[in-house]
Amino acid sequence: MDSQIESAIELAFHPTTDQNVKGQAYDFLNRLRADDQGWHACLTLFTRPQSSSEVVRLVSLEIVNNAVQTQNLDNYSLGFVKESLMQYVQARYATGSAETDSAAIQNKLTQTLTYLFTALYAEQWTSFFDEFRALAGSGQEIGTTNPPATMLYLRIVGSVHDEIADVMIPRTQEELRKSGELKDLIRTRDVSKIAVTWQEILSRWRQVDLSIVELCLRTIAKWVSWIDISIVIDQSIQNALLELAGQQGRFNAESKEARARDAAIDTFTETVGKKMAARDKVELIRYLNLEGIVGQLIGSPALSELRTTSHYDTDLAETVAKLVNMVIFDIVRVLDTDRVDEQTQARANELLRTFVPYLLRFFSDEYDEICSAVIPSLTDLLTMFRKKTRSTNGLIPEYSEMLRPILDAIVAKMKYDETASWGEEDEGTDEAEFQELRKRLYVLQQTVAAVDEHLYINVLTEVIASTLSRLDSANAKPNWRDLDLALHEMYLFGELAVKNGGLYQKSNPNSEASQRLLDMVGKMVESDLANHPHPAIQLQYMEICVRYVQYFEHNPASIPKVLETFVNFVHSTHPKVRLRSWYLFQRFVRHLRGQLGNVASNVVQAVGDLLVVKAEVSEDNDEDDASSEDNAKSADAAFQSQLYLFEAVGCVASTGAVPLDTKVNIAKSVVDPLSSDIHQHLQTAKNGDARSMLQVHHLIMALGTLANGFSDWTPGSTSGGPPANEVSMPFAQASETVVLALEGLKQSTDIRTAARHAFSRLLGVLGSHILPQLPRWIDGLLSSASSNDEMAMFLRTLAQVVYGFKAEIYSILDTLLSPLLQRVFAGLATPTAGTDDEIQLRELKQQYLNFILVILNNDLGSVLVSPANQAIFDSFITTVTRFAVDPSDPQSARLSFSALNRMTIIWGGPDVPLHSPTPPAPALPGFDSFILSHFAPLPWTLLSAPGFYAGDAQMRSVIQEAAGLQWTVLRKVGERYRGQLEGELRQLGAGEEGVAGFMEKIGGEGQAFRKFFVGFVQGGKR
Repeated sequence: MDSQIESAIELAFHPTTDQNVKGQAYDFLNRLRADDQGWHACLTLFTRPQSSSEVVRLVSLEIVNNAVQTQNLDNYSLGFVKESLMQYVQARYATGSAETDSAAIQNKLTQTLTYLFTALYAEQWTSFFDEFRALAGSGQEIGTTNPPATMLYLRIVGSVHDEIADVMIPRTQEELRKSGELKDLIRTRDVSKIAVTWQEILSRWRQVDLSIVELCLRTIAKWVSWIDISIVIDQSIQNALLELAGQQGRFNAESKEARARDAAIDTFTETVGKKMAARDKVELIRYLNLEGIVGQLIGSPALSELRTTSHYDTDLAETVAKLVNMVIFDIVRVLDTDRVDEQTQARANELLRTFVPYLLRFFSDEYDEICSAVIPSLTDLLTMFRKKTRSTNGLIPEYSEMLRPILDAIVAKMKYDETASWGEEDEGTDEAEFQELRKRLYVLQQTVAAVDEHLYINVLTEVIASTLSRLDSANAKPNWRDLDLALHEMYLFGELAVKNGGLYQKSNPNSEASQRLLDMVGKMVESDLANHPHPAIQLQYMEICVRYVQYFEHNPASIPKVLETFVNFVHSTHPKVRLRSWYLFQRFVRHLRGQLGNVASNVVQAVGDLLVVKAEVSEDNDEDDASSEDNAKSADAAFQSQLYLFEAVGCVASTGAVPLDTKVNIAKSVVDPLSSDIHQHLQTAKNGDARSMLQVHHLIMALGTLANGFSDWTPGSTSGGPPANEVSMPFAQASETVVLALEGLKQSTDIRTAARHAFSRLLGVLGSHILPQLPRWIDGLLSSASSNDEMAMFLRTLAQVVYGFKAEIYSILDTLLSPLLQRVFAGLATPTAGTDDEIQLRELKQQYLNFILVILNNDLGSVLVSPANQAIFDSFITTVTRFAVDPSDPQSARLSFSALNRMTIIWGGPDVPLHSPTPPAPALPGFDSFILSHFAPLPWTLLSAPGFYAGDAQMRSVIQEAAGLQWTVLRKVGERYRGQLEGELRQLGAGEEGVAGFMEKIGGEGQAFRKFFVGFVQGGKR
C-alpha cells in the first residue's frame, strides 16, 4: 500500500506525467483522502526513517493533517498520530540532527500539531508546550544550541494563536466557546513559562540568529492582545525591544537586522493596541516611552538623511507610521471618552501634541503607502474635532492650533509628486492609485471644513489665488503640478460653495465661499491659463468651466473667450483632451445656448471639420487579438465622444435667438452630408461589407443625436413642441433615409439599435410629421430577428407616441396594430433558455400591457375591436387573461387586471343600478356575457394558482386590482353577476353571513372594497 501511495503521488505531481495517468493518480489520492483509514499509511510514509521524496512526504502529511482537522478522529487515533509525530520531531529536531525539514514541511507539520493541540491540550496533552520547549535547550543555550527546534517551538506558539485567537478568522459560537476555554487554560498553565522563553531569547538577542529573534517578536505581537500586559512590559523584554527598534545603520529592507527591527516596532504597535481602560492606556504609552522611540526613529539616518535618496527605507517608515497611527488612534479614543479624569485627559492632550507632528511627518511622506498608513488615525482625530465643535460651538485653542498644519499637509498631499508623470500608458496603475488617494484626502478636507469653515475657505483661497497670481510672474511661474493642484482644489471647492443650492441667489453670490469661488473662476478665465501646454491643465480648465457654468450666465462677456478656448481644445492633438473636450463642449453650450445665438453659425463652422463620420473596423489579427479588441474599443469610444459634437451643434443652432433661416441652413449643412453618406454606403452594406455596415450605423446614430440637440421635446409634454416646419424638413428627409437603411438592413442588430436611437430622437423634431412613416419604422424595428428586449424598448417608445399624438394617430394605429401585436405575440411565445431570456420576456410582457393601457386610457380602445383588428382580438384577450392569473410575475398580473378593468369600463356600457332588474347595455353587443365568462372568474383563478402567496407585498397590489375588476363588473352587469358571485363564494366555503358581508362591501365605495378584499384573501389563505 505504501509503495502504491508513493507512486501515485509521484505520478500526480511530476510535470512530465501523461494527463490521463495524472488524472487517475489524482482520483486515487482523493479516494485515499476520503478513506477513514487512509491517513494510517500516509503517517507511516511521512515518519519512516527512510525518507521519501519531498513531494511524497508533503502530500502524505497533508492527508494526515486533513484527517486530524476534518474526520473527527477518536481519541485513540488522535493519540496515535500525536505519538508518531512526536517521535518524528524528537528525532528530526534533536540537538545535532543532520537532517532538517524544508519550510513547506515545517509549515504543514506546525499546522497538524496545532490541530492536535486544539483536540488534546485540555486533558490528554497538557505538556504540549513543555515538550517542544525542552527540545530547544536550556535558557542559556536557547537559540544557539538547537536553532531548528527553537524555530519550531516559536512557530507552534504563533500557530496556536492563529488557530484560537486571531480575530480576523470567522468562527462559529461553538468554536468561540472552545477557543475561549483553551485560552483560559493556557493563561493558567503555560503563559508564564512561554514568557520566560521570550525573555531568554530576547535577553541574548545579539548572540541569537536574528531570524529567531524576529519570529520571537512576531509571536509576542500576536499573543499580547489576550494575555496579561505585565508579561510583555517586563523590563528585560522592553530593554530588548528598545535596543532592537533603535538599531542604527543602513540595512537592506530584507536583511535580518531590518526584519528584526521592524518586528520590534510591530510589537510596540500591538502592545499599544491592546484594549484597556483609558487611564491605563495613557500610562502604558508613557511607560513605553513611545514618543522618545518614535522621535529617535524619525531622526535616524534611514528616515531623515536618506529620505530624499534611493536608499530611503520605506519599509521602516511604513512600520513606524503604523505605530504612530495606533498611538494616535488610542489617544483620540481616550479624549473622546466621557468621564475621563482631568489628569488622564491632560496627559492624553500632552501626548497628542507630541504625536501630531509625527503623524504629519508620515502623512506628508511622498510614498502613498506610508501616507495611507496614518490616514485612519487622522480621520479619527478630525472626526473628534468635529464632534467637539458641534457640542461646544468651537475647538479649544490647543486643538485649533493643530488644524492649520493638518489642512496644509492635506492640501500638499493632493499635489502630484515631482517624480510623477501624467498620461503615460505604463503609469496607469500609479495614476489610478493616486486618484483614489485624492478621494480619501478630499474626505479629510471636508471634515476640516466642517470643523472650521472659515479656515478652510482662507487656506484654499490662498493656495489657489497664489498659484494663479504667479502665472504673470516672469521668474516664479508655477509648473503643471502646482497648477493641477490649484485647479483640482478649485473644482472641489464647489462642494462648499454650492451646498445651499447654487453659486447665486437673486444675482448675488450665495455665500462667502461662493464669492471666493467666483473670484477664482474670474481670475482663471482672465489669465492665460487656457494656453498652458500640459493636457492635465487643459482638462481641468474645461471641467471647471462646465462645473461653474453659472459664472458665465452672470458674466456673459467671458463666454467668447472660453468658447474660443473650447474650439481649440476640440481640435487638440492629445487624444485624452480631444475626446473629453467633445463631451465638455456639449455640456458647456447646452447650458449657455440661450446666449450663443449671435455666434451659432461661427461655432458650427468652427467644429464642422469634426462632423465627418468615419467608421473604423479593427483588422482580424490572430496573433494579437487583445490589441485588435483594444483598438475596436478605442474607435468606438472616439465615435461615442464624437456624437456629443453633433448634439452640441443642435443645441447651439436651436435656440430662439438664432434666426430661422440660419437654423435651417445649419440643419441642412449637417444633415445632408450624413444622409448622402448613408445612400453612398447602403448598397455595399447590403452586400455584407463590414465597414459600410458600421458606417451606416454611425451615420444613423449621428442623425439621431443631432436631432436630440435641436429639440429635447417629447410627445405628450405639456410645454414646448417641435421646431418650426422649415427646420423639421431636413430631418424629415433624414428620417426617410434612415427608414430606407433600416428596411434594407433590418436583419442587423446594430442597425436596428441605431435606428431605434434615431427614431426616439427624431420624434422631437418631427412631431406628428413622422406618423405616416410609422408602419415602416415598426416593420424594420420589429423584424423577425428582433429580440424580446428590442421589442420591449420599442413598445415603450411607441406608447409615448400613442399618448403624444392620440388625436391624430387613430387611423395609423388601426392599420399597424395587428401586424405589431402579431410580432409581440411571437416574442411572447418564444421559449426561454436562461435567466437573461426570462428577464427579457418579463420586460416584454410589461411593456406590451403598458402599451395596451395607453391605448385604453386615451380613448383609443375602439381600435382593438375595429374590423381591421378583429382577427387578433381573441389572441389579445388570451394573453391578457393568462398574464392576470400568473403569480410568478406580479407586475404583469397587476397590469393585466388594470387592462381588464379598463375594457370592462369602456365596453361594458353605462353602470347598472345596484339591486335593480335593469339589464346591462354593453357598448359591444354580448360583451356582458363575455365579461361573466372570461373576466369574472379570473380573481378566483389567481387565488388557486400554484405559487400564489397572499402575503407577498407585490401580490397585494395584484389582489387590489382584481378587486377593482370585481367591483366594476358588478356595476356593468348587475344582478347576473351578483348571483354568479354569490355562488362562487359558497363554492369557496363561505357561509350565508360571509356571503352577505362580502356583497355588502362590494356594494360600497371602491377603494374600501379593495382593502377589504385583500384582508378577505389573506384571511382565507391562512
